[in-house]
Amino acid sequence: MENNSVDRKECESASKLWRDQVVDLLYWRDVKTTGVVFGAGLLLLLSLTVCSIVSVCSYIGLALLSVTICFRIYKGILQAIQKSDEGHPFKQYLDQEVALPEDMVHKYSDLALAKINKTIGELRRLFLVEDLVDSIKFAVLMWILTYVGSLFNGLTLIILALVGAFSCPIVYEKHQAQIDHYVALVNNQVKDVVGKIQAKVPGMKRKAE
Repeated sequence: MENNSVDRKECESASKLWRDQVVDLLYWRDVKTTGVVFGAGLLLLLSLTVCSIVSVCSYIGLALLSVTICFRIYKGILQAIQKSDEGHPFKQYLDQEVALPEDMVHKYSDLALAKINKTIGELRRLFLVEDLVDSIKFAVLMWILTYVGSLFNGLTLIILALVGAFSCPIVYEKHQAQIDHYVALVNNQVKDVVGKIQAKVPGMKRKAE
């Protein structure tokens, strides 16, 4: 029992640390780090619009190998000229442990499995119309996505999502009061419309009501 409690605390601590790192990236706490991550991700996605994923991965691998091989040869020649015995230039990285911890893999696998099971249950509830209102909302969402899919392909949506993820949080942080005000107005309007529809259409009231 104590081991389970310790494992849960470790998992929560690791999750909190990971969330904090993601938040720091999205809110540009460290401009240099965020710029590198955002630029690399955007460059990769833009490359995929031109070339296949196999070609992009191959070019990235060749670029990295070119850098490391050239640096290895350069250091070898430099050591030969200076008659030094520094050893392999990447020795400190080769000696580091890179294997994933089994306990951490099991923890996150269990979390992912729980999310998947919850999603499957929610989809079953929506498709089998357990709640008519929720199923209609889901149908409207699917209908909207058909138009989105006709305008953008999946890769374009991922690029837009990446740009939005690195721009929307900082914009919201600077203009939070105004955005919250307009979002509240929209939510109130939507609730009024849904309430009127539920009142007029038979069978659309929730079970709790």
